[in-house]
Amino acid sequence: MKESSVVRSLAALSQVNRLRAFRMLVVAGTQGATPTAMAKRLKVSQATLSFHLKELTHAGLVTQERMGRHLVYRADFRRMDALLGYLMQNCCQGGACEPPPRA
Repeated sequence: MKESSVVRSLAALSQVNRLRAFRMLVVAGTQGATPTAMAKRLKVSQATLSFHLKELTHAGLVTQERMGRHLVYRADFRRMDALLGYLMQNCCQGGACEPPPRA
């Protein structure tokens, strides 16, 4: 994953409404959610949510699909896995991570 993509993804998640929306889509799984349902649960206006979903989509963290008259948003799990993989790539100096010894 390119550094510029990592920065864009982390920046998108650094706003509380976007983080909440992304987490809601993670919970929704492959079924996804419509903006109307999301706005109600997040207690934000649809215009506000639309702006945040656009940012998450631009960052590649969510996908959008038209189903009839509705838009359905889904978390892009592969993209998030790549982001987490990038962040953890050199964890524990490349070795297996082990919990710290108990005192």
